[in-house]
Amino acid sequence: MDWWDPSHPTSGTSPFLETTVLQNNSFRWKAPSEIDRLFHLRVLFLSNDSFQGTVPTNLKHCSELKELNLVDKKFEDKILEELGSLSTLRTLGLANNNLTGRIPASLGNLSSLTLLSVGDNNLEGSIPAELGRTTIERIQLGINRLTSTIPSSLYNLSNMGDIKLGANQLEGSLSLDIGVAFPHHSQLFHWVSTTEFGKAAKPSSQKHGLESVGGDDLSFINSLVNCTQLQRMAFSHNFLKGPLVITIANFTTQLSWIDLGINQIHGTIPSGIENLVNLTYLDLVMNHLTGSIPPYIGKLHKMQALAHS
Repeated sequence: MDWWDPSHPTSGTSPFLETTVLQNNSFRWKAPSEIDRLFHLRVLFLSNDSFQGTVPTNLKHCSELKELNLVDKKFEDKILEELGSLSTLRTLGLANNNLTGRIPASLGNLSSLTLLSVGDNNLEGSIPAELGRTTIERIQLGINRLTSTIPSSLYNLSNMGDIKLGANQLEGSLSLDIGVAFPHHSQLFHWVSTTEFGKAAKPSSQKHGLESVGGDDLSFINSLVNCTQLQRMAFSHNFLKGPLVITIANFTTQLSWIDLGINQIHGTIPSGIENLVNLTYLDLVMNHLTGSIPPYIGKLHKMQALAHS
């Protein structure tokens, strides 16, 4: 069915409409040009439908828009610079589309933005440093083709609770103060060439990944003790070197998932890891660890998966 019929006398003439939720339907129609007449529109959800074409280009007059969810569409083309003019926008969801090009630096103008979800597209280029000017609490950029380093400005986002950058082609070093910068982290993911949430990462013929600061230590892990809400941590498929620091035993007991597989970590599994009583997943596969699996691992009664080789 056509959900927006321009010939209908009321289509596009409801300027006081505040919320439009049309997700999980089977509409076959491009986003209408008349949408810019909805001057008081605050929420627009079009996810999981059959809309096609490009991201709507005519939202700039929707000056009160706070939530824009276009997840799981077939939208193509680029993320528009114009979205940076929606000054009241708090949530921007464009994940799982076919978007190309760069993440616009203009999104840094969205001072109220708390969620940016553009993962699982074909975005390229670097992460805009301008995003550090926002109030983002959750940022999901995984499964794209992003390159360069993590901009230092992101460490200014002190309310960040969830950051997913995995399955890109990022390089550089992690800040030693990452846990101080992001004390509210609940999930911290940086996967380079593995999979994320069951979706295959886009292949790359080049060698990319993060390295430890100084090239031979995992000191950044020490600062993660400050992340008292941390539940999941994954840094697999990188070039992290050095011994697994004993500080890991002092992590919050909320931690349930540790993935440090396929790095260059050496030494033994530190004692005290049994303090992580809610740990269900521990992956240390394909590193340079020595010794045997320590018996105190048996105290982790909730453990469901252990990978070590």
